[in-house]
Amino acid sequence: MRKPAQIQPWQTPEEMLTWLKEAPTVAAYQKRLAVWLTYLGPFYAQEVANMLGVSKQAVWLWLGQYNSHGPAGLGRKGRGGRRWSLLSWEAEATLLQSLENRAAGGQRLTAKQLLPEVNRAVGHEVSLWYVYALLRRHQCRKLGPRPRHIKAKREVQEEF
Repeated sequence: MRKPAQIQPWQTPEEMLTWLKEAPTVAAYQKRLAVWLTYLGPFYAQEVANMLGVSKQAVWLWLGQYNSHGPAGLGRKGRGGRRWSLLSWEAEATLLQSLENRAAGGQRLTAKQLLPEVNRAVGHEVSLWYVYALLRRHQCRKLGPRPRHIKAKREVQEEF
């Protein structure tokens, strides 16, 4: 079995106890309590995980963050959100707004026609899939008027 974890001396025991009691949320309290219990121990990560009702991997993650970055290490945000975005949400919205203005002028725009402009905005080449994903993220189904062939078809029917 792995040896019990060790806590780096970032704080004195009194400071650590005050830090534990001043946790702003339940999740923050749980992380801080894992550090405190490991400090009081020596408890194995599995024992701390069982006491807190979390996974052993979570305890090792929290202890590693505390040992690496100190108390501020546990305050980091999770990995959710748009991690793989090439442009910010606002930059994408601005780009699509300029394209919608062009489409309002009567020009029909397809994803293949948008690709060079998106490449320019991003700063390097992106795939056509990225353009489709960009349009889907902002609920842009079509840019531009309907094709002319539908209107021409109706005119031909009226002549007969």
